[in-house]
Order: sequence, then structure tokens, then C-alpha cells
Amino acid sequence: MLSREENDLLTRVGRGTPAGNFLRRYWQPVAVAAELNDKPIKRVRILGEDLVLYRGQDGGYGLVEERCPHRGASLAYGKIEGDNIRCVYHGWLFSPLGKCLEQPAEPDDSSFKDRVKHPGYRVEKLAGLLYAYLGPEPAPLLPRYDVLARNDGVRKIKVHPVLDCNWLQPMENSVDPTHTTYLHFGGTGKPIHGDVKKAVDKHDFEAFEHGIMKKRYVKNGGGQLALVNAHPLVFPNMLRQCHGREHYIQYRVPLDDTHTAFIQVYFTESKDGAMVDQPDDPPLEYLPPYKSDDGVHRMDKVIAQDYMAWETAGAIYDRTREQLGAADRGIILYRKLLKEQIDKVAAGKDPIGVIRNPEVNRLIRFETVTDSARGD
Repeated sequence: MLSREENDLLTRVGRGTPAGNFLRRYWQPVAVAAELNDKPIKRVRILGEDLVLYRGQDGGYGLVEERCPHRGASLAYGKIEGDNIRCVYHGWLFSPLGKCLEQPAEPDDSSFKDRVKHPGYRVEKLAGLLYAYLGPEPAPLLPRYDVLARNDGVRKIKVHPVLDCNWLQPMENSVDPTHTTYLHFGGTGKPIHGDVKKAVDKHDFEAFEHGIMKKRYVKNGGGQLALVNAHPLVFPNMLRQCHGREHYIQYRVPLDDTHTAFIQVYFTESKDGAMVDQPDDPPLEYLPPYKSDDGVHRMDKVIAQDYMAWETAGAIYDRTREQLGAADRGIILYRKLLKEQIDKVAAGKDPIGVIRNPEVNRLIRFETVTDSARGD
């Protein structure tokens, strides 16, 4: 159970909030790059900010606050000039990072434009996604996680419907493995993967340099616990999973306090380890809604079942009313680490998992154990 103040601390993501400041220390995916191929300007909302993402004529990207600081017109209707964007209301021109470059109606010798700083953020492309950094300078490196940066296989992207709930609800589910038996298998005790022949005998959670490693154990023929699966929750809002040769990342991106984007990037290893030429834009799939127009959730797919559990807890789950047990130790550990990292940011320090060393960032591999690798 959390106090009202603790619940607000972990769930509110707007500019200036403790969790918002913490989340802004990480690069967050804001769009699929291919979405800007035909229409180079796109409205986006992230961490409670309404922004305009655009692709410049020279191939770069910009991300600026939507409303022009002059008279408030939307820059979603702006005109792209080179890598800059011009407001069509009065012609003010902005750089990709929000610097005001021109104010056509002002005197030629005016320094007014030099005193205008419009909010603008860094954007980088990786694995077909566009990532933004909304935090203070100097920006850390965009992490080259294995699923995003390996070339010995093929990659694809899936975009799920926007979640009508706070970001912390799907993230806490990532360290709640016992729900699988009941939510996904109706209390049958059957494990999530058919190639695991026994139900899980033990779950464990260990903090490590990038977040929390989740582990599953079953008893072998001699009655000893054997590790059959290990994969991480990567701070702050990513789940990294693996099934055999298929590896994938789930991003749960806070759009605001009560809506969360859900994006998956899949990477399937080549059988022989051969390198594969990577397209600029991997194959892309948009998933249909998981509930009807009147709010009734589908329950025929695992992810749809998860959506039901996350959304029906409320737009922001009231954790002052919860009753946690021993099986919820993964959730307790995650909240503890979140609070610690929020405190580190408040003290001016980098939180866990922020990368600044280019050598470390060449390729960040996660040591995982897949169910299909288990021998009894």
C-alpha cells in the first residue's frame, strides 16, 4: 500500500514533477520513422507535452512545442524549410531545437528573436523508431540495445492501441509473473510457453545495472531448482523478452498521466548467425483495438487480457487501497528502485541505465535464458 503522496510521486509525469524529471533523463520513442515519409509533420504527445515532430528536407528531425510562442498557432500546420519549421501565422522560423531564427515582421536590426527560446528537443533514429530526449543537457547516448542494433537477423515493429491508463500499471505487470497462471490460463497452472513441461516453482528478482532481472525456476529430476527463463525489466519503462531465437522489447511510453503508448520491436536471429542488410524502415504492423467502442475488453488474446487488467484498475490506479502479498516482491522492488532513482535525479545525478560511454554503447547485450534452452 502506498500513501496518496507516494502514488502521485510515481505516476505523475508532467514537466517539473519528480517522476517526469526522472523519465526525461532517458530517450523515449515518440513515433515510427516511416510515419513521416509521406506526411513530414506529425503531432505527438509525450510526458504531458503537446509537440510537433517533423522531418526536415535535409533528412534531419525536429521536435518542438506545438503552439508558436508568438500568438499560439499550431506548428502542425507549419512550413518546413531545410531542417527548420516556419509558423504560417506570422512567419516565425524555428530550428529543430526551438531556436527562433527569423521574425519577418520585426525591424531588421531587432534582437527580439535572439531572446525567444521555444521548447525543442533532440531526436535520433534507431531501428525504425524516432527517439526524443526531453531532459537537460548534456544529453546521454541513445542506448544501442541488442534488439535495436544487432544485424545478424531481421527486425519488425508492432504498434499497439494506446492504453487508457497510467504508465506504471503496465510496468508493474512486468514484475508480476504470477498473474500469468490466472489471467492468461484460467488457473490451470499451465506455464506461458508450451515447451516448458512443468509449472514454475520459484520466481526471483535481482537488481542489476540496467534494472531488474526476472528469473523463473523449476525443479529438475533430482528435485533441485533449475533456471529456465531470465529476462530483464530495463529502466525506466521497457520490458525485454525472448523466446528461442526471437527477442523483443516492449516500450510503455507515458503520453500523459492517463494514457500510455505501447510499442514492440522484434528481432529474430538468423539460424546460422549470418548478417542481414537492414532496411531503413523495418516492417510495421498496427494492431486493432482490444476493446469495443462501448469499452468491453476482448479476452481472446494474451495482450488483450493484459489491457483489461491494466485499464480496469483505473486511469491512475489508487495504490492506497491495495493489499500486497509475498508474491508481489517484484513490484515492491521496482517501486523501491524507482524512488531511489527519482531521488538521484533530484540530487543532480544520472539514474540507473543512463549511458554516456561510447565504448559501452557499441552494443548493449542482455544475457537472457529462454524456455526452449532448458534441459531436464
